[in-house]
Amino acid sequence: MFAVYAESISPEAPLTGLVVGERPDPEVPSGWAEVTVKAASLNHHDLWSLRGVGLGTDKLPMILGCDAAGVDGDGNEVIVHAIVGDPAWSGDETLDPRRSILSERYQGTFADRVVVPKANLIAKPAGMSFEEAACLPTAWLTAYRMLFVQGNLKPGETVLVQGAGGGVATALITLARAGGLKVLVTSRDEAKRARAIEIGAHEAYESGARLPVRVDAVMETVGRATWSHSVRSLRPGGKIVISGTTSGPNLDDAELTRIFFLQLQIIGSTMGTRADLAGLIGLLDASGARPLIDRVLPMEQAAEGFAALETGDIFGKIVFTR
Repeated sequence: MFAVYAESISPEAPLTGLVVGERPDPEVPSGWAEVTVKAASLNHHDLWSLRGVGLGTDKLPMILGCDAAGVDGDGNEVIVHAIVGDPAWSGDETLDPRRSILSERYQGTFADRVVVPKANLIAKPAGMSFEEAACLPTAWLTAYRMLFVQGNLKPGETVLVQGAGGGVATALITLARAGGLKVLVTSRDEAKRARAIEIGAHEAYESGARLPVRVDAVMETVGRATWSHSVRSLRPGGKIVISGTTSGPNLDDAELTRIFFLQLQIIGSTMGTRADLAGLIGLLDASGARPLIDRVLPMEQAAEGFAALETGDIFGKIVFTR
């Protein structure tokens, strides 16, 4: 079958290991289901995989991709939940120490077909396109959990989204606005700040700029470059919810004195559960909000999408179609 996969790993030149070609048809274990992929979205996880983060050479070749929407063997239109855990685990699957996501231990979604546990299939709403649905299981699910599960934010509260532009950041803006929050964003790029306002942010500022108010929460996915600003933007008792470190995890100053003196909360967040994904779909259905798609490419042109993601030349999600 056709697939986009990692053949080798290079921390310095990740795209050199990307291959567009043929892979064997998947086998379907008992209790699992095969999905014919209609659309799959690109995430930073895919780029990190090509750098060897979370993907060892012993797993190569590995079909990339965490997210997909398609049709199962019974003809149902479905969304694929990307987390695969220990069958014996019960409760929040994001806390399962043996969990992984597609394209780490199990072949991913950038292919004609993907095989997942049957419990990982969630019905796709009829009013949502395959391209929109394919954006949900990683970036949009991550944003939903950050805001409403780990962040426990309520309508009327103020949230700062650092680094407007990427898939998670644009999801945070859209979902926060749909959930009744006041949304502030930052970006180094003037055009991205303008786009952020267009998709629902109330105010947009230059990265690092002093804000006119102290916010209730900061959604942090950037890391080193924005951490100090995030801490200094919070009201006493406020919280930072962190789900990524795209600029690097090593901080020049962790701002520990400010954190303990102002009793700030630092909360980690990783993707989300099947129940979270159902909640996200419900919010989108009720609000009419939809994922922002930067571009749609045929899967044969996957290298173009990876190159755009690597340079940061995106606003929203990149989606591959079959």
